[in-house]
Amino acid sequence: MIHDFLSHLIRGYDLFIAWFSIAYILFYIFLSILSYWAIIKHLKYQKYLDEEVLLRSNHILGVSIVAPAFNEGVNIVYNVKSLLSLTYPKYEIIIVNDGSTDDTLEKLIAEFDLVKIDFYYQEKIITQPVRGHYKSTNPVYSKLLIVDKVNGKSKADASNAGINSSQYPLFLCTDVDCILKRDTILKLAKPFMENETRVIACGAGIRISNSCEIKEGFLFKVHYPKEWYPRFQELEYVRSFLFGRMAWSQINGLLLVSGGLGMFDKDIVIKAGGYWHKSLGEDMELVTRMRRYMHDNKEPFLIKYIPESLCWTEVPSTKEVFLRQRIRWARGLVQTLYLHKEMFLNPKYGRTGFLVLPYFFSFEFLVPIIEFIGVITLISSFVFGIIDYQYLLIISLLVYLFYLSITIISILIDEILYKSYANYKELLILIGMAALEPFVYHPITVYASLKGYWLFFRKKEQNWGIMVRKGYTTPTKK
Repeated sequence: MIHDFLSHLIRGYDLFIAWFSIAYILFYIFLSILSYWAIIKHLKYQKYLDEEVLLRSNHILGVSIVAPAFNEGVNIVYNVKSLLSLTYPKYEIIIVNDGSTDDTLEKLIAEFDLVKIDFYYQEKIITQPVRGHYKSTNPVYSKLLIVDKVNGKSKADASNAGINSSQYPLFLCTDVDCILKRDTILKLAKPFMENETRVIACGAGIRISNSCEIKEGFLFKVHYPKEWYPRFQELEYVRSFLFGRMAWSQINGLLLVSGGLGMFDKDIVIKAGGYWHKSLGEDMELVTRMRRYMHDNKEPFLIKYIPESLCWTEVPSTKEVFLRQRIRWARGLVQTLYLHKEMFLNPKYGRTGFLVLPYFFSFEFLVPIIEFIGVITLISSFVFGIIDYQYLLIISLLVYLFYLSITIISILIDEILYKSYANYKELLILIGMAALEPFVYHPITVYASLKGYWLFFRKKEQNWGIMVRKGYTTPTKK
């Protein structure tokens, strides 16, 4: 009797998995078509609006670059010099020293001739106390502003202090260790100036700087990561940024603008309340709240995405640091969905309520849970001898080949458009890693997601933790 009950239960779950897989594949094909359309549209449109015309315009929008820094003394000078080299006629750099316990502030003061100044500081977004503002006595560094504050235990609190201190209508939020292309500000600011509908946020591609050659804060040569965890993350970045986010941008459904590189309309961010300092996924939560604010006030808006790699950042290279990051991301996802649950299927919130949030709930939040139940079901089928090997083989092969196709297409499109790697050997290694990803890397990400959900529902506290950085490879002289 138990055998019959389990047999019916497993067959029912198998049927559910089959229909869920079909729905997932069809939706991903839909996103792929949208992404391809958006990329072609972007490339064609670039020909009609010359960026040099924007640079010479009297109406160009000013941009404040906000970069929190905590214990970045090793590379802070090079990082700031890299930001100062960006090409844009109207911008400022705001480095927020978030209560560093090393020599970050001292190095900045010594290198850039900083002095403490009287600064009219308006706390439009509440943060931990700001201890002071510093400017350089050297006119060469007139764009630089240093904000010194008490540690807020989150990037969100430091970013909010930078926003409060900024003078321009747009701000670009990044990490101080990120390496940006020289024309990054212009690329991101362009959508704000060329669209009639108000653009409230804009993102772009982020790539992995592990194993890249860096000289004094500048990207010298791009290399495919040498370590396993960064290699798999490279696959994720290419697939998600090029396919996923371009597709959502095409239908104005972006819910995530990366905290490593995102430009925002400061006025809307302040009205929405700024970054939430208790969020473990502050970038996604802010964009969700901004969308909510615009819907509540019945104001049309756009959130754009650019299919170009404009930023390089170091990612976790060890299992310990990687798991800590992904557990936090998982908690941030479920936290955001829970906080904004009243938006689900609510006509007031348009496509955000009827398409975007249901997608993230079904295909981002639920998938790790469904996969875990699937493993238990598979083990039970083996134990009780009721497994359908032919059905299992067909479904597994279908999902694997579809995943592999999407990943390889993403890699090839990226290489054709942007020539991201040093040689074809690196490209072939990346494709080889794609074949291994479902068996080696994916189970680890599923585990991290499940643990993140478990900790969230148990209401266990989790700090951001420290990202242990290995630094960059310095180019050798020939």
